[in-house]
Amino acid sequence: MPEADAKTLAAMAHPLRRRLLRQLSVNGPATASQLAERTDQLVGNVSHHLKVLAECGLIELAPELAKDKRERWWRSVRMTLSWSMPDAEADPAEYAVATAAESVNLDQHISWVRDWIAARDTYAKEWSEASAATDGWSTATPEELADLTSELIGVITRFCGRDVPDDGRHREPVFVFAHAAPGRL
Repeated sequence: MPEADAKTLAAMAHPLRRRLLRQLSVNGPATASQLAERTDQLVGNVSHHLKVLAECGLIELAPELAKDKRERWWRSVRMTLSWSMPDAEADPAEYAVATAAESVNLDQHISWVRDWIAARDTYAKEWSEASAATDGWSTATPEELADLTSELIGVITRFCGRDVPDDGRHREPVFVFAHAAPGRL
């Protein structure tokens, strides 16, 4: 799993860039015009943010989709990013960026789950039965928590990175996330 640098974290922390990444990850390649329409933004604004995401390696051009030299298609670069708060502590600016990215990331995760809760009644019953929310309390050493974290990341990475069968079955975008952190009772 590649380690995200401060520039990448700053790029991902911007709300429109997060929306663009989500669009490309869930819906596949698109042009700036298509993304502008989907996000209700101006094409020039979307183009600027796409370039920032590309500079960080989060998206890339998909030239094989272009009908002519003027058309530019973009696609998500499938990857899971991580960052280490202890590694960022040496540089106060990098630490501030990593902390802000962590907060924005959590806010976005919560927002996506709230969107699901608000729209749940518009889905077939099977989707509600298949979705999950769980939590739990235990005690652990830092090493045990690191083992749990590694297992959770492994399960999510395998699920999100699997080859999706082309079997004609309807699939919906699925968002999966987990947090494992010490807490005080």
